[in-house]
Amino acid sequence: MSAREPLVLGIETSCDETGIGIVRGTTLLSNTIASSMDEHARYGGVVPEVAARAHLEALQPTIEAAVAEAGITLDEIDAVAVTSGPGLAGALMVGVGAAKALAVSLDTPLYAVNHLVGHIAADLLTGEEVEYPTIALLVSGGHTSLLLVRDLVSDVELLGETLDDAAGEAFDKIARILGLPYPGGPEIDRAAATGDPAAIRFPRGLSRASDLAEHRYDFSFSGLKTAVARWVEQAEAAGTTVNTADVAASFREAVVDVLVTKALDACARYDVPRLLLGGGVIANRRLREVALERAAAAGVAVRIPPLSLCTDNGAMIAALAAQLIMSGRRPSTLAFGADSTLPVTEIQVAEAPLDEPPFGEPQRGAAVTR
Repeated sequence: MSAREPLVLGIETSCDETGIGIVRGTTLLSNTIASSMDEHARYGGVVPEVAARAHLEALQPTIEAAVAEAGITLDEIDAVAVTSGPGLAGALMVGVGAAKALAVSLDTPLYAVNHLVGHIAADLLTGEEVEYPTIALLVSGGHTSLLLVRDLVSDVELLGETLDDAAGEAFDKIARILGLPYPGGPEIDRAAATGDPAAIRFPRGLSRASDLAEHRYDFSFSGLKTAVARWVEQAEAAGTTVNTADVAASFREAVVDVLVTKALDACARYDVPRLLLGGGVIANRRLREVALERAAAAGVAVRIPPLSLCTDNGAMIAALAAQLIMSGRRPSTLAFGADSTLPVTEIQVAEAPLDEPPFGEPQRGAAVTR
C-alpha cells in the first residue's frame, strides 16, 4: 500500500471507551466502540481501575469486530496507531501495550499520537477538507480545551484549558445534585428541554474583566458547580420546590455561554473565521444551537463532525496517524509509554530519529512496511 493512502488501525483507550477504528487515508472503514459506561454508572463516575479492566476484556473482540466491519485482514494493515495521552494512566497503558504487541507481531510501523489532536482529525473523516488555521473547541468529560490549529501534524497551540472540572464533569456533578442518573450530560439536556434558561443567573467562570488578562481562554466550572449546589440547598432549606428543569436549563446556559463566548473571542483575536467543535459534550443540543447561531452572526464557519466521531473513538486516532504518514513523518519507536498529562503540542510521541527512513521504506529493527 502506498503511503499516500495508508490503511491504519487506531486504538483509543484514554477513558471508558475502547475504540478501534480503521481508515484508508481519509476514508472511514470502521468505527467500533465498546463502552464500559454502564459499569461506571453505579459509582456515579468513571473509576480508573474499572476502566482499565474493561479495556483488557474488550480489546480483542473489538479489534476483531472492527476488522470484520472494514472487510480486511490484519495482514493488510499498513500501520498501527494508538493514543499515548492524555487520559487515565491505567487505561492508556492497556491500549499502548496492545498497540505495541500488535505492531511487533504484524511487523508494522507504529504511531503514538495525542488524544486531543485526534479529536480534530476526526473531522477529516467527513470527506471534506479542513482549512487552516482553525480554532478548535474540544469539550468532553475529561477535557475542555481551546486550541489554535495552524497545521494538524505540526503546529497546534493551546490557548486555554480548564483549571478544574471539565465541562463534562460539571454536567455529571450537577446531575447528581439534581438527583439525575449518570452520565449527566444527556440527562441535563433532557431536563433542560422544558426549563427556562433565564430563570436563574448562575456565574460565568473566568469571564470578569479582572480574569481576562491572565485567563482569557481558560475555563473554570467549579464555582458554577458550587453556585448551583448552594442554590438547591437554600431552596430546599426554605421548603421551596426545586424546579429541576429551570435549574438544569440555567446551568446549561451558563456553561454554553462561557464556551461559545471564549471560542468566538479567539476567532476574532487571531483573525480565524473557522471554528471546529469536538468532544462528547458537543452532543449537547443547546451548545450546538448557540454555537451555530452566534458564529453565523460573527461571520465564523462552524464545523461539527458526526456525533459518532465526537466521542472518544479509534477512528480519529487512525485518521491522525494517516495524516502523519502522508506528510512523511517517521513511525514512533517502542520507547514511549502512557502519558496522562501529554501536552497538546506533542502531536506524535517518540518519532524515530532523522537517520531512520520515513514510512514506506524499510525500517531498522521491528517495523517494516510491506
